[in-house]
Amino acid sequence: MAGNSDPLSPRAKLAVTAGKAVAAASRAAGRGSGSVIGGKVALRLDPDLLARLATHLDVVLVSATNGKTTTTRLIAEALRAAGPVVSNALGANMPAGITSALAGGSDAKFGVIEVDEKYLAGVARDTSPKCIALLNLSRDQLDRAAETRMLAENWREGLSGSKAVVVANCDDPLVVWAASSSPNVVWVAAGQMWKDDAWSCPSCGGVMQRPGDDWFCGECGFRRPTPTWALSGDHVLDPHGSAWPIHLQLPGRANKANAASSAAVAAVFGVPPQVALERMYQVQAVAGRYDVVQFQNRDLRLLLAKNPAGWLETFSLIDPPPTPVILSVNARGADGTDTSWLWDVDYTRLTGHPIFVIGDRKLDLAVRLEVANQHFQVCENLDEAVAAAPPGRIEVIANYTAFQDLRRRVGN
Repeated sequence: MAGNSDPLSPRAKLAVTAGKAVAAASRAAGRGSGSVIGGKVALRLDPDLLARLATHLDVVLVSATNGKTTTTRLIAEALRAAGPVVSNALGANMPAGITSALAGGSDAKFGVIEVDEKYLAGVARDTSPKCIALLNLSRDQLDRAAETRMLAENWREGLSGSKAVVVANCDDPLVVWAASSSPNVVWVAAGQMWKDDAWSCPSCGGVMQRPGDDWFCGECGFRRPTPTWALSGDHVLDPHGSAWPIHLQLPGRANKANAASSAAVAAVFGVPPQVALERMYQVQAVAGRYDVVQFQNRDLRLLLAKNPAGWLETFSLIDPPPTPVILSVNARGADGTDTSWLWDVDYTRLTGHPIFVIGDRKLDLAVRLEVANQHFQVCENLDEAVAAAPPGRIEVIANYTAFQDLRRRVGN
C-alpha cells in the first residue's frame, strides 16, 4: 500500500488547503498550533479525508492512557530508519488533529499516529493500520472518558477481526482483554506499576490473582499470555531471546517500557531492534516533557502527569529528597473537570521533599496533601513557588493544561 499514492480528488485537495489556511490563521492569532480547528474544517468539507490521506501510508496507531505521546515519538524515530514518517508528534490525537497531521505527509511512507482511547476503533476503521500498539488502560478524565472496563470492551469490539498486527502489553489485564479479539497479537511484557484498575477479571468479574509479575483469574481461567518481547532491566528481549540494550535520554522505567513496545512495533515494519533502539536515543524530550529549563536562575525539570497511574510513574523518577517539588493541577476541559482522582494518588511518596502547590485547583491538592500528612506551601504562581524553593534543581509536576501554562511561563 505504501508508496502507491493516488492524487487526491479536487474536493479533498480543497479540504486540505482550507484546513491549512485556517490553521495558519489560528497560529497567527496566537491561538495555538491550529491543528485541531484546521482538521475540523477539512473534515467538514470532506468527511472521508482522513481515510483518503492514509491510503498511501503504512500506518501504526498508538493508544493508551499513559505514554502514548512518548511512544509515538519513539516509534516514529525508529521507523525513520526505513523511510519518511508523518506523525501527530505534538499529541493532537482525535480525528481532527490526526487529519491535520496527515495532510502534511504526502511524501511519507509511514504514518505513526497517537490516538485518544475513545477514538481508536473509528480511526482504525478509517486508516486501515498495519500495526496497533496498546500500552495500558487506567482511570483518566472521569467526567469525559468511560470507565476503564467500558473502554477495554470498546477496544475489543472495535479491533475484532482487525487485519492489523496488535502489539499489546501482556502485563495489563484490560489491554489483554481488549487485544484478545484480534487474530494477530504480539505480546510485550512491558510491566504495570499501577494495578488499581485491574483487580477484577474483565472477562467474568472474578477476583484477579497476582502472584509476582503473573496474573490470572481463578474463576474463568483468563490469564496473562506468554510474551514474545520483554523489558528486562535495561534491555529488550526479542522473540529469539537476544537482549538489546536500551539507551535513552528520557528518564524512568516507564520510558524503557515504551521503548520495548516501540522496538516490537518497529520489527513489524522490518526495522531490527538494534537499529530501532539506537535511533530512539535521539529523543531528548517530547512536547516539552522531561525538558530542563532555566527560570529565575534555577533549573526546573518539567514533568507531565495527568492521572493516578501517571503520577505514580513520575514519583518514581524524580530526584530523591530533599529535592524541591512543585505540583500544579488545573481542571479545565482538556484535563477533565473532576478532580476526585487526586485521592487515588499516593502522595506519601513525596515525604521528605519540600512541596509547593500552584494551579487553578491548588486548594483541592492542598487538602489532599494535608490528609497525606505532607508538608507543603500553597503559592500563587510559579514565580512565587520557585522563589520559595530551597537550592537545587526543582522537579515540576503538572497535569495537562497546567503543564502548558508552565511551558508558556518559562518560554519553553
